[in-house]
Amino acid sequence: MTLRGQAVTLRPASAADVPTLAAIRAEPEVRRWWRGDDDLTATVEADLADDDLEVYVVEHDDRVVGAIQWYAENDPDYRHAGLDIFLDPSVRGQGLAGDAIRTLVRHLIDAHGHHRFAIDPAAANTAAIRAYAKVGFRTVGILRRYERGADGRWHDGLLMDLLADELR
Repeated sequence: MTLRGQAVTLRPASAADVPTLAAIRAEPEVRRWWRGDDDLTATVEADLADDDLEVYVVEHDDRVVGAIQWYAENDPDYRHAGLDIFLDPSVRGQGLAGDAIRTLVRHLIDAHGHHRFAIDPAAANTAAIRAYAKVGFRTVGILRRYERGADGRWHDGLLMDLLADELR
């Protein structure tokens, strides 16, 4: 299903999108936060093959500029959706991340009945944190030594969440 925002279109990612998404993931500003194996083509292919993950490409001006993905926690007592997004650094600062997140969250509310959303950027990724806050995500807390960085050391993450009625 294709989803339309104000400036972006989200459509299910396909094998044809793999080279473009791998190239965006290879950009140093993206790779810093979205690591993967040395073979980013294989990493993107693995994401597309993951049955627990729904991956959409983010299109702007008829070009693929990134991807947004979601997964569901379906235990009825803890049900929520988790999100992740990356965009080509060349489109940074245009509000496209916020538009893509709003578009996907509205779809998840309307089509899937989700009421809560979580996202977990690196605590040092201040640009992403600002973008998520503009949409309405709030800080829940620091996830200490949450993920191992490319430098081999553990780095903190930031857990943020959004309730459906808080979407801006």
